[in-house]
Amino acid sequence: MFKKVVVKAVFTWFLRFFVAVILLQTLYFKFTAAAESVYIFSKLGMEPYGRIATGIFELVAAVLILMPRTTIFGALLGLGLMIGAVVSHIFVLGIEVQNDGGTLFVLALLVLISCAVLICKDKSKLVNLLNLKF
Repeated sequence: MFKKVVVKAVFTWFLRFFVAVILLQTLYFKFTAAAESVYIFSKLGMEPYGRIATGIFELVAAVLILMPRTTIFGALLGLGLMIGAVVSHIFVLGIEVQNDGGTLFVLALLVLISCAVLICKDKSKLVNLLNLKF
């Protein structure tokens, strides 16, 4: 029993760390206007404001995901961002962007799946949020 609890906790922290590292790593490229980021957001018609806003939202998502009490909020934000990224790749950018071998697309999919797993893991918190009465 104890082993199962420890494995779940380690897996959850691994997912949190994995998502946060990927989201935080991409910030450098967005905030420094790296050529690939500028190309992507220009093709989407969102350069520079979309690039900067996306970077800010990704920063917020990463910070929220790292804090256990707010993981659900960060995972929901991250899921929304990654759905946008995947849809953009499929319909506008293509799977491969500037000969990256599909790396950005695969990373977006991995983060999307990881955020979905974090949300499912905390589904009771999500249900409680949806049952709030104002």
